[in-house]
Amino acid sequence: MGQLPVHSKGDGASAWIARFASTTKPGGAVLDLACGGGRHGRLFLENRHPVCFLDINLGGVADLAGQPGTELVQADLEGGAPWPLPGRRFAAIVVTNYLWRPLFPAIFGALESGGLEPGGLLLYETFMRGNERFGKPSNPDFLLAEDELLDLCRPHCQVIAFEQGEEAAPKPAMRQRIAARHK
Repeated sequence: MGQLPVHSKGDGASAWIARFASTTKPGGAVLDLACGGGRHGRLFLENRHPVCFLDINLGGVADLAGQPGTELVQADLEGGAPWPLPGRRFAAIVVTNYLWRPLFPAIFGALESGGLEPGGLLLYETFMRGNERFGKPSNPDFLLAEDELLDLCRPHCQVIAFEQGEEAAPKPAMRQRIAARHK
């Protein structure tokens, strides 16, 4: 595998997410899944999308409580509870630096379907095997196998772009990234 291009914008949204954010249906609802500090959801809010911020700990987005177009949902996605947003559909779902494989069916189910309109956009970026040599995460349960995002998305989505491999900046890591639109 070769070296990936640099995809970081410092403390702001990753360049990968920023690159595809504008292809989201104007005004369409966005889910920032495992949002942390909400750097990606904040990008979508700035671009006039309503955003649902979902995480086990909402401390990083507490400053957004009560802001127009903002919904904060606290949920333990790994604790065995049902999907916290049943029946909800999103024009875009953003997931970065997080992997819990049992969520993929819920993620695909929460994307808006295609038809005459473009389907919902999945923007996913996380670590892959080989990252162990750079530090955390190093547990194989939280590292994607080669081509795993691609293989997971193909039955449900049209792949727009996919990258995997080693990156040098902002710090050395092994990553996979996909931008895919629900069929």
